[in-house]
Amino acid sequence: MNQWDGKAGKGMGDSFRYPDQKQFKIDEANSRVFLPKLGWIRYRNSRDMLGTAKNITVSGNGGKWFVSIQTEREVDSPVPTATSAVGIDVGIARFATLSDGRFIEPLNSFRKHEQRLARYQRAMSRKTKFSSNWKKAKAKVTKLHTRIANVRRDFLHKATTTISQNHAMVCLEDLRVRNMSRSAAGSSEAPGRNVRAKAGLNKAVLDQGWFEFRRQLEYKLAWRGGQVVAVNPRNTSRTCPCCGHVAKENRQTQARFACVACGYENHADVVGAINILAAGYAVLACGGMVQSGRPVKQEPAEATTQGLALV
Repeated sequence: MNQWDGKAGKGMGDSFRYPDQKQFKIDEANSRVFLPKLGWIRYRNSRDMLGTAKNITVSGNGGKWFVSIQTEREVDSPVPTATSAVGIDVGIARFATLSDGRFIEPLNSFRKHEQRLARYQRAMSRKTKFSSNWKKAKAKVTKLHTRIANVRRDFLHKATTTISQNHAMVCLEDLRVRNMSRSAAGSSEAPGRNVRAKAGLNKAVLDQGWFEFRRQLEYKLAWRGGQVVAVNPRNTSRTCPCCGHVAKENRQTQARFACVACGYENHADVVGAINILAAGYAVLACGGMVQSGRPVKQEPAEATTQGLALV
């Protein structure tokens, strides 16, 4: 029997899994797969299948269906070709600032489509629920949510691939994104302060995809024999990398860092990235945990998962 996950969300449908090899057949030559109760279905292949197929997961996303085939094969332990290490400070004005001074501009996928999404949602709210017109309006909302997610994911994949190819060790702040984006509304007895401003900040934080950025870096560096080091984010933007003086006054504006003790000046995000790299070296030198230990959806080993679009 197939196992139903029952997971659904914005732009997502149900998914189901075939965990036994006897439940499915794969015809790579003709780009088709046999699934119980569905028969032979053609697909558009995204990559060659390496190894032995172990299970299949079928999932719906934005009105389209995909089949993911997990395979098993033996591979040698990867040896990193890059030798450098880098610290990365993530933010909103700059998506990612590297300790060598380079930076990546933010994409802001949700913000670019926010007005159109609001227009679609207003149109859907005026329709009779579950009517044909309501379903059509809902499909437009779902499609736009899917586009926003896909554009963000593509941006993150390109950024993380470039970074993982050029560096053997990446140091990041161990950020708790869920806590950072928590609502400030409070309750009727204890109402929050600056709720609208905090809501805008929360939206901007979630639009960056910091958690997914770190997740992709972790498995891509593991593919190449590298590693991600998560460090404590405390005072990384207030510590002078030249003399070590820690003070709130060191960061005079969002972008300007000027040490009140020694006069060292630099872009605040670059200073943060330099301090993150130094903290990463300290973690390794002290034999500390390389990663935070938080549960993450780990990607399988490279080229063992097939992403196929059913047609």
